[in-house]
Amino acid sequence: MEGQCSELLIEIGCEEMPASWLPVVTDNLVAALESRLTQARITCETPISAFNTPRRFGVSIARMHNRQADLEEMITGPPVSASFDPGGAPRPAAVGFARKQGVQVDDLDRVETAKGEYLAYSRLQRGKDTIEVLPDVLGDTLRNVNFPKQMHWDAVLDDGHGEFVFGRPIRWVLFLFSGRVVPFEIERTQGAQAVGVKRVRSSNVTYGHRFFCRTGEPGLALSVKSFEGYKKTLEDAYVLIDRDERRDRIASKLKKYAEKVGGNVAPLGRGSALLDEVPDLVEYPSVVTGSFPEDFLALPDEVLSTTMIHHQHYFPVIDRDGQLKANFLAVTNTPRDNVARIARNSERVLVARLRDARFFWEGDRAHRLDDRLDRLDTLLFHKKLGSYREKSERIALLASKIAGDVLGQTDAVEHAQRAALISKTDLATDMVGEFPELQGVMGGIYAREQGEPEQVWKAIYYHYLPVGIQPDAPPIRDDLGLATVTWAALSIADKIDTVVGLFGVGEKPTGSRDPLGIRRQAQGMLRVLTDLPGLIGVEKRISIGHVRRLARSVHQGLRDDVQERESVFFLERLRYLLEERGFDVRNVRAVTHGDLDELCPLDALRKLQVLPEFTDTPDFQRLATLFKRVKNIARELSVAELNEADRLDQQLTTVLTEPAERTLLNELSTRQAVIETAVSSGEGYREAFADAAKLGPAVDQFFTDVFVMADDAVLRRARLRLVKRVEQLIVQLADVSELVQES
Repeated sequence: MEGQCSELLIEIGCEEMPASWLPVVTDNLVAALESRLTQARITCETPISAFNTPRRFGVSIARMHNRQADLEEMITGPPVSASFDPGGAPRPAAVGFARKQGVQVDDLDRVETAKGEYLAYSRLQRGKDTIEVLPDVLGDTLRNVNFPKQMHWDAVLDDGHGEFVFGRPIRWVLFLFSGRVVPFEIERTQGAQAVGVKRVRSSNVTYGHRFFCRTGEPGLALSVKSFEGYKKTLEDAYVLIDRDERRDRIASKLKKYAEKVGGNVAPLGRGSALLDEVPDLVEYPSVVTGSFPEDFLALPDEVLSTTMIHHQHYFPVIDRDGQLKANFLAVTNTPRDNVARIARNSERVLVARLRDARFFWEGDRAHRLDDRLDRLDTLLFHKKLGSYREKSERIALLASKIAGDVLGQTDAVEHAQRAALISKTDLATDMVGEFPELQGVMGGIYAREQGEPEQVWKAIYYHYLPVGIQPDAPPIRDDLGLATVTWAALSIADKIDTVVGLFGVGEKPTGSRDPLGIRRQAQGMLRVLTDLPGLIGVEKRISIGHVRRLARSVHQGLRDDVQERESVFFLERLRYLLEERGFDVRNVRAVTHGDLDELCPLDALRKLQVLPEFTDTPDFQRLATLFKRVKNIARELSVAELNEADRLDQQLTTVLTEPAERTLLNELSTRQAVIETAVSSGEGYREAFADAAKLGPAVDQFFTDVFVMADDAVLRRARLRLVKRVEQLIVQLADVSELVQES
């Protein structure tokens, strides 16, 4: 029986879930069910298959064992030494243990443990039928599905844990195993029962689309016996449970109807995942085509797109030249496309929003951005860091220093300072008040409208970017045009001011919570520093410590006791960025060791791009293994002591005469120039790592033939100096001890 398998089907029908919840909640359900089945010793021969719509989510397992696996337990009793007297007769300890297990003393086993020989009993617990165990499995699973927010809905599970909270009220439970209904019940509180609210019992019925059906009436119960029958029954009732199928259907229909109006679906732009969101808003997607008066095309494309995408979940349409058309596509939860009434209502709603946008656009342009600086005094950035006016003044000073002193582009200083000063003024406009997604973007557009040069308005337009950490995340160099340097200066200044300022007043991200977006700001800044040459065409290696010191210089009253925590935070963010780009974790740790203030993200990236060529070579692995020993011995001599000894003590070539010592000295002298040149220039890391690997045999021979901690103080100090030099040379490239392969 244990090897026989049957199909499991679970559907949880509930009130509509927010679209953003569905993918995560479905994944949580799968993980929770998988964990509970394992704990219950129920084996699945096929993987868990999940499905969802806004009104339901569930799982199916094609082949699951009909019985639990048997459980064999070895129960340990008292020590043998305390269980029998010298004559071998059982003592009370042995008799009591046997009685507790329901057997005779002679039936007990003896087992060897770390503490000696003990009595033990091997007990076999037979598995139950799976259908008997499944109710507890489902109850425990539902309790462990995580939601962004939980609802109290007067529900109770009979599992001893009291009230049952959930993301949305559950309306039905379809629960089948081997075609049979698995008994499961959600009780209601006494208060709910008093007003006639019924308990939820498992059954073999599901429900189709709320408003449409092919036969009968919408909302009638539909009986099913298997997953295939379930899927077909719901499809006939206008419900597609496969999310990928809904998405593909939407994408196909959007393309079709965009072409019918002579265009294509517009690229959705930064931050938009509309095509990934709408499948979780509908159960049976269709598309309607709408239009709006062409005079609204005078509004900026960004305003039109944001109104359609973010506020109405509509898809804009562009013509063959890439310009927006006065058309849009809306995804509906209906069986038929282009229902005229739905299209007209969608048009009315959109036109009303566009009239508002035009009113804001015309009203905002009546005032220059400079006129709004005083208004920023009334907008609080942070209670301990002042208003947005104060932040604007700080980042204006910072941006000018970064453009001139850090990036070395003195001709960009004035533009960087100007862009930074007015970069936040769009927060005081009506358009951004209504469409907060457009902050920064509208600032750039309004700056362009009032005649600011490209170096200024584009820097403002893009200064909240980058958000993503991948090298192709926007903006790209072509987007920035003449504003490459001013954008980089402003973007770095804005982000480092936020992070250093918030840390300096005691704010910090904790666990998954980061309400102030500190991680996002830090990662955006690190992305700029890491990809600087490709982004703006300026070859500058900027250390994290440099920009942190600049940021602290424009603040007043920041706490000093948080700097170590801030350093750890930046190191974690940089490592996260590099690991997310696919670099090996050990390699990332190796190149991001040491003093964070001197760490340049661009250097770390370039080292990582060539390091994998060497990590598996025998010489490099030998060096990596030996480097742990090098570091341990080198601790006996500090860097200050090394410098003093090099200044005052005899030359190493005079004191060190052993062949292995002279070989290592010669190798060190030969490799030093290549490694130090690479470190100082930020180029030639491939040659530097190749030369470092060649030190491996000499270091190995040195430790084989030479005893470093000699009795002679002069000789011991000289050998320590040699080991310290090896450490200091290699560690400039990477802490190669991080690369030792685990056995």
